[in-house]
Amino acid sequence: MDLEAVTAESTLDARFRAGDERALAEVYERWSPVVYTFALRSLGDRSDAEDATQKTFVSAWMSRSSFDPAKAQLSTWLVSIAKRRIADTHEARARIRALHEQLQRVATDDRVHGPEIDLSETILVAGELERLEPDARRVMRLAFFDDLTHQEISDRLGMPLGTVKSHIRRSLLRMKTRLEVSHVAS
Repeated sequence: MDLEAVTAESTLDARFRAGDERALAEVYERWSPVVYTFALRSLGDRSDAEDATQKTFVSAWMSRSSFDPAKAQLSTWLVSIAKRRIADTHEARARIRALHEQLQRVATDDRVHGPEIDLSETILVAGELERLEPDARRVMRLAFFDDLTHQEISDRLGMPLGTVKSHIRRSLLRMKTRLEVSHVAS
């Protein structure tokens, strides 16, 4: 790279770290095709690749202060974030497959011993999770399906610890209220 290109790159890096939204737009325009192609090759699904690309840039923006141009180029840093978002998608797929297989076994096995699984209540709780706002839903899924601590959720989502705790508290109260109303109505 010539000196002018290096200077332009350094300026873009500094603007991005400083929170300049126009810099974010430039970074997205330049690197989103690379991130998307990388995600598509790994995930094999356009929708999942688009989602992973979006999550990559949201994560990058939320944690932009941790970007250190002395350690890596912005493109390298973005690809490392993309790898984590793609891995998250693969993990989510694996959990969904395992849950689906477990539900299939329960649904087809007449010899299930122990307490009966109330599939209607499981579906009701899953439906209530879907009614939560996206950030709260992500926090609740990580807390209850991935069994992560509040701090681990905070680290993974780049969200302040107090916000994670507030999402969990408010979500549990909302779900409790709606589930109690559902039980009273039935």
